[in-house]
Amino acid sequence: MSARVLANTTGVAIGGRALLIEGAPGSGKSTLALALIDRGALLIGDDALTLDVRDGTLFAAPPPNTAGLLEIRNVGLVELATTAAPVALILALDPSAPRFPLDIPTRDMAGCVIPLLPFAPGDAAQALRAEYALATHGLPFPSAAQAATRPDA
Repeated sequence: MSARVLANTTGVAIGGRALLIEGAPGSGKSTLALALIDRGALLIGDDALTLDVRDGTLFAAPPPNTAGLLEIRNVGLVELATTAAPVALILALDPSAPRFPLDIPTRDMAGCVIPLLPFAPGDAAQALRAEYALATHGLPFPSAAQAATRPDA
């Protein structure tokens, strides 16, 4: 797959794995990303990501036109360092997300199957919940050979 830009999705890297955050405009994608960055995550891209498949693993990287920019509501655009990482989980912001998910759906993205977790936005603990979601439902790191090609390795 050649690289393509995915719009309306924000991404951060936590411990070297990409967490994608999707939702409607104004749903809290950038706010959740900012809270995760405050806890040590690194920005991949805000409201757009570049995706490509490397050795069977989907990677997210900064988008070409807005790399390093994060919109903070009522503040404006700020510049942050960015990274790229293998995609491990998609959080789909949804106020009606089930309180206790029994089955985690997946999404096929460019031939890679990625867990997709409906996720209630907006509470004070959402960054902590997102970290637990990644640890519990996210894909593991790629194989050792693929991990050696990670940009942050």
